Amino acid sequence: MAKITKEAALQYHEEGRPGKIEVMPTKAYHTQTDLSLAYSPGVAYPCLEIQNNPDDAYRYTDKGNLVAVISNGTAVLGLGDIGAMSGKPVMEGKGLLFKIYGGIDVFDIEVNEKDPEKFCEAVERIAPTFGGINLEDIKAPECFYIEERLKKNLDIPVMHDDQHGTAIISAAGLLNALEVAKKKIEDVKIVVSGAGAAAIMCTRLYVTLGAKRENIVMLDSHGVITSDREGLNEQKKFFATDRRDVHTLAEAMQDADVFLGLSKGNIVTQDMIRSMAHHPIVFALANPVPEISYEDAMSARPDVLMSTGRTDHPNQINNVIGFPYIFRGALDVNAKAINEEMKIAAVHAIADLAKQPVPDVVNAVYGVNNLTFGPDYFIPKPVDPRLITEVSSAVAKAAMDSGVARKPITDWDKYKRQLRLRMGQETSLTQKLYETARKHPQKVVFAEGLHPTMIKAGLCYPILLGNDEMIQKKAAELELSLEGIEIVNLRHDNQRERRERYAKLLAEKRCREGYNFEEANDKMFERNYFGMMMVETGEADAFITGVYTKFSNTIKAAKEVIGIRPKYKHFGTMHIINSKRGIYYIADTLVNRSPDKEALKDVARLTADTIRFFNDEPKIAMISYSNFGVDKDGSPKLMADVVREMQEEYPNLKIDGEMSIDLALDHERRDEKYPFLRLHGEVVNSMIFTNLSAANSAYKLIQQFSPETEVIGPIQMGLNKPIHFTDFDSGVRDIVNITAVYIDKLARSRK
Repeated sequence: MAKITKEAALQYHEEGRPGKIEVMPTKAYHTQTDLSLAYSPGVAYPCLEIQNNPDDAYRYTDKGNLVAVISNGTAVLGLGDIGAMSGKPVMEGKGLLFKIYGGIDVFDIEVNEKDPEKFCEAVERIAPTFGGINLEDIKAPECFYIEERLKKNLDIPVMHDDQHGTAIISAAGLLNALEVAKKKIEDVKIVVSGAGAAAIMCTRLYVTLGAKRENIVMLDSHGVITSDREGLNEQKKFFATDRRDVHTLAEAMQDADVFLGLSKGNIVTQDMIRSMAHHPIVFALANPVPEISYEDAMSARPDVLMSTGRTDHPNQINNVIGFPYIFRGALDVNAKAINEEMKIAAVHAIADLAKQPVPDVVNAVYGVNNLTFGPDYFIPKPVDPRLITEVSSAVAKAAMDSGVARKPITDWDKYKRQLRLRMGQETSLTQKLYETARKHPQKVVFAEGLHPTMIKAGLCYPILLGNDEMIQKKAAELELSLEGIEIVNLRHDNQRERRERYAKLLAEKRCREGYNFEEANDKMFERNYFGMMMVETGEADAFITGVYTKFSNTIKAAKEVIGIRPKYKHFGTMHIINSKRGIYYIADTLVNRSPDKEALKDVARLTADTIRFFNDEPKIAMISYSNFGVDKDGSPKLMADVVREMQEEYPNLKIDGEMSIDLALDHERRDEKYPFLRLHGEVVNSMIFTNLSAANSAYKLIQQFSPETEVIGPIQMGLNKPIHFTDFDSGVRDIVNITAVYIDKLARSRK
């Protein structure tokens, strides 16, 4: 991880628009009618509805997706009492995390008030604005009183994340670490270094989960908290020990099973770790310097099960694993509170998730292939996209079961789909494709069977081409099951009859093009030829290739084995851009390097057919650098000629050009300047470029500049059968999307 310098941090917060968050409108606002609906006079109607029924605020406003992150700046990170205004960057950062991980809107509110009574009064008066309140960076013991009072007086979820967030994540980690260590929570001896808000709530939650108070020793800055010490607050009294044989941290650590550190760095020595019981569990959570470094702890005891708050070590206990999803679940049922049942549900959901197979996207972020439950992975990674569905659902269900939900959820599968849609993990388009693929699984041949991406792709009956022994070895390394997967080693002797049969068919098909049996037989030792012949003969439904293969070789094989559809002389590819502005189709992105007029016409026709397949109406702009005859040479003239002939041959097709890309996307300006267009009044959804470089660069530029935009493709257009080409850097999600597209096509064609 790069070192964070003062200069880099200040530049990050200052450059461009200052700060890290902004407010964005969610409704149309361009016309006078829009503004009249948004404000006066239209806004009066929802106001009156809410007056009659206050819960209608969840229907007509953002209340149900709006959380206040509120602090008085008395315990900001490790900086202490730096004041409300000084803590604002942290509160903005919390808002950013709420949004990117939970899709939750946030107003950060810094209250310049240290008196707990006055602070609570201020929060209570603004509470009607929000669906939930996240208290942040408020010092102990005042934070305990503040949270309890607000929970008592308000009818929306209130949670002090410094207390409960760390508690929930560490409790999930503890349950799993105990499982790895083969220990029971009711038997283990626990040492807690620190007695602030987080340490108190972590330990309370451990007790709720079964830990025995008599097995817990807690220390503060004065040493072991014993029952005979005077001046203890109620929180410390709860964990005061009657033992008189321990006075120091070193004595407490002797034979302990669990160490929880929420105090300060470098106070635990290697000798202390060595003195602990077998398979010691060490949660050293002081930030940025833990109580003992990961390296020192592992060196002292190789059997240690270690967690820190740092991103550069395994098993990071990070509050972002919890709070966005806890609030998400609470908001989605319009909960009146976040209660103990909801917190416990979050603990178990997080713990259970770590035991499930890890998604490819998580492995990719951490540069590994086989994250599996065990000593180095017993807490889910913060980037795990499943957290929002698993934790939010568990919390929402617990809210309903415990009676604090105002709005029940009845269809949990639908709810999870909605969450994935909200976070961009799926879109309405991919959801539809996945549903069709699951209902109508097809036989799909994957050329690069040894590639981990191919092994992990699903939604079909997969057939992997490659060395069977090497594929099985790779699957074992990745801990992937090959159950239900057919492996074909096309070079094996048991495939000789099939190779020769395929060779005979190909030689007969291409006999007038210089092919003979011997040459065709040699081709059958190549995966592209063999796999495409499986589709050609009907022994498989679709073929996916291209992760390793040189693209030009793949195109050649496709033309020879599968052939181009009779109405066309060319084929091409399309990428679908699924953006906030809508869905756009871009062609040709991979096949035709410098297409002539006839090739562009074929691409335009194929594009129109493909768009109709997706139940959309083609509205095609032929893209160049000039507009409608301004430049009469080169590519502008070529595109103008294509448009003229296409409009003559297909009078009902909405196609026009040549035009620049900005004009294609701005239909109001285009209509005003060029009212004669066939696309008048239409929003363009497809763009065809003059050459491969332009089309390929266009979709990749969008992909880089808009990482939240989903790109599906390349989708093959124009071959006789479903042969698909992937990019060399395609991930599992890309392969799954493409597989779903082709299964959807096959399913529809067979109806």
